[in-house]
Amino acid sequence: MSAVITPIESTAPVYRDRKRYAWLLSVIAPAAVTIGPVAHLLGATSQAWFFLTLGFFYLGVPLLDKLLGEDLSNPPEEAVAGLEGDRYYRYINYAVVPVLWFGMLFNCIYLATHDLPWYSWLATAITTGAMLGFGLNLSHELGHKKDWLGRKVGLFNTALGGYGHFSIEHNRGHHRHVATPDDPASSQMGESIYRFMFRELPGCFFRGWDLEAERMQRQGKSVWSLDNEIVQSGLVTVALYGSLIALFGPPMVPVLLLVAFWGAFQLTSANYIEHYGLVRKQLANGRFENCQPQHSWNSNHIASNMVLFHLQRHSDHHAHPTRSYQSLRDFVELPRLPSGYFGMFIAAYIPPLWFLIMNPRLLKAVGGDVSRINFLPAKRQQLIRQYDLQALPVAERAAA
Repeated sequence: MSAVITPIESTAPVYRDRKRYAWLLSVIAPAAVTIGPVAHLLGATSQAWFFLTLGFFYLGVPLLDKLLGEDLSNPPEEAVAGLEGDRYYRYINYAVVPVLWFGMLFNCIYLATHDLPWYSWLATAITTGAMLGFGLNLSHELGHKKDWLGRKVGLFNTALGGYGHFSIEHNRGHHRHVATPDDPASSQMGESIYRFMFRELPGCFFRGWDLEAERMQRQGKSVWSLDNEIVQSGLVTVALYGSLIALFGPPMVPVLLLVAFWGAFQLTSANYIEHYGLVRKQLANGRFENCQPQHSWNSNHIASNMVLFHLQRHSDHHAHPTRSYQSLRDFVELPRLPSGYFGMFIAAYIPPLWFLIMNPRLLKAVGGDVSRINFLPAKRQQLIRQYDLQALPVAERAAA
């Protein structure tokens, strides 16, 4: 009589992502941009409808971040391979694409074909531009992946806001030079977001174009080749914007200009808060140390992370760029933001408030060590005197 062999059951707990279905909020949030126009098409008369989504993004989400607090949990390392291989998370990324394109087209056509009070028109245009910020965040997530489809979808998506250089510049430029004085996408201590904008917007475009031009040159192709990914995205933008202007006339021009600008400014806002004042140590050979988690500001606030594909766990992202959003981790003793990105955007738009909040946090994060601060050169000595950074040796300042 043969023996019955009973398999040994593993005692290791099965990991379940508690946020698995909460990630669907990243699909729902961009869809909210059509609320105002849809409400009025259905007969609503109050102009407040046009401000509802805008208020939710910039006031409601920060309030939810405050109420819900932070999520400090990490997936166990043995579960990461399964999380990375689960197509569900990628399908959520792809589900955002039609939401973005429909919301953009619907709102822009509505604005170009309806008479609205200037304040409702402005609120709707800014809301639509904010949605393009969600689109660039999606392109950020997909652009770091190794598969051809994901990267092409990310590139295609940047065409909505005429920002096709983003994927090239971010992956091959920003990630290489992040948290150094050479990076136009890393803000400096004492630099307002408005000054940063005039450095970051053109700087990132030209760096992206130069990087792609160098790639074309290495392949023996013209810089205007259709293999140039900035050209590819640009042609989609020209076709899209040209068609909208041809169909709906001159009123479409200011709509597209403001919407595209505000979309780009949302990326500028994210870049501004993600590395403010942090700098990597320069080595004896002139190179900078490898990027570590402490070279980015981190945020674990729940509500904003759920609608931004964990973009706010930026420290782990820069240390491990190919990690997907569902696998990103928190680390102990990271530079931490006091709120999620939407709340920090509002603070950044009021420079005295931003400096009041962030300069002391920056000094604490670096232990008062001036060699670990990326100063705005014009304000370096002023800030050193203002915060008495030379009054004590570094070791004493860190212990104070």
